[in-house]
Order: sequence, then C-alpha cells, then structure tokens
Amino acid sequence: MNAILVAGGRGSRLYPFTRYTQKTLLPLYNRPVLDFALGTIRRAGIKNITIISNEFIGQIARHIGSGLEGEKIHYVLEEEPLGVAHALNLARPYNQNCRVLVYFSDNITTLELSDEVARFNNETESPGCVLVAREESNPEAFGVAVLDENGNVTDIVEKPENPPSNLAIGGIYLFDEHFWDYLDLAVSRKGDSFSISDITRQYVQLDKAKLLSIGEETWVDCGTPESLLYASQMAQDGKLNPEPFPRDR
Repeated sequence: MNAILVAGGRGSRLYPFTRYTQKTLLPLYNRPVLDFALGTIRRAGIKNITIISNEFIGQIARHIGSGLEGEKIHYVLEEEPLGVAHALNLARPYNQNCRVLVYFSDNITTLELSDEVARFNNETESPGCVLVAREESNPEAFGVAVLDENGNVTDIVEKPENPPSNLAIGGIYLFDEHFWDYLDLAVSRKGDSFSISDITRQYVQLDKAKLLSIGEETWVDCGTPESLLYASQMAQDGKLNPEPFPRDR
C-alpha cells in the first residue's frame, strides 16, 4: 500500500504565517504538524510516500530529506491550488495499480492504522475503502455520514447546512485499487465542483465503505489557529506521537 500526503493549498485560514511557510511546517508544541501526519503513515508500515505541496515543497524536502531506510519519498509541486482532483492527479504517476492511503496533512489523529493497512495489503478481493470519522459538535464544515437505523453509512453529504448526523468524515482515507477509476468518474460528473466525497459516495453506494468512528479527541483538523493550539496542547500532554515507531517499541 502506498500513501499520498496532500499538503497543498494556500492555508489562508492560518495567514500571515502561511505566507512564509507551508501550514504543515507550523509547530504542534515542539514538532511540525507534518511530523505527526508522517508518523501515522510510517507506523502503519507504508514505505512508498508521495508528498504534494505548494511553493514551499523545498522547505518540506529539506525537513524530511530522502526518508528513512527502505522508504521512497516522492515530492510533487502543486504550482497552483486548482482543487483536490488536480492535486491527487499530480501524485498519480507514483501510485497507479495499488491500494492507497490518502492523507490530508492537517488532520492529526491518535488512531493507529497498522491493522487496517495490513488488511488492505493482505485482502485478495478488493477491500473497498475506510472512512475515518469522529463525533463533531459542528459537523457542517465537513463531509457528514448519513446513517440508517442500524448505524450503517448510506451516504455522505459534503458540508450540509442541516447535518444528518454528528459524524464528520476526516481527511484520512484508505482506498482500494479502484480509486483512480472512481476519481475519473467523479470528475467527469462534477467538474470543478468535485470533492473527495464524490469518490467515497461511490464506495458507499456499492456497500464497499467501512466507517471507522474514533470518538471526540482522536482527530483534529489543524487548519485554524484555534485547532492548532488545541492540537499543540494534545502534543504537549503526550497524546500525539510524531515518531515512526509505536511508543512501546
């Protein structure tokens, strides 16, 4: 399984800091945001990682370098912020014909993905996708899960005015080898209005989506000053792990 770490966009909610650096290089206590995202990917056992970023890709490359022993790190420049589909397609040459973890880099989690990644690596049949979700008091800023009476996900609504549940879908996804086909189909249907939910909804409609709900504190979107401060406190309290290995190693 490969990983695509999406660290693009302008980070306008974190101006003026993001005029001078990429938002994932901003600190969570004593380490950059990027280290926590990359730590989650590495602890899951993924060795082939593509990082997409804006004009600050050089700063990221200087920080990470060529990666750990046995890793392949691909750096991809997003010259203009032209949307999620455009950014993902920039990573496509390095991630064809494989299963892929798509990780939007300002999402920090205490969730360990090693079991799910191992399952995706070992499944002979296409395993579909895994959606990471959490209970959110204001879910209208996210993709939101629609559930049936048995708690199964039946749809995903992007940034609804009236959320059908309080389960927000986070920016961390595991996709099987059909990911690029579904992306192409979604883009052909939606064009510039495309969102990642247009891919996940296709998996949901095929009953090939697994919802992984992880509670309230285990996923933080570090895209605002308030959430960056909150995640920094979690890091200072030792709740987040930026290292490539589990704490008990």
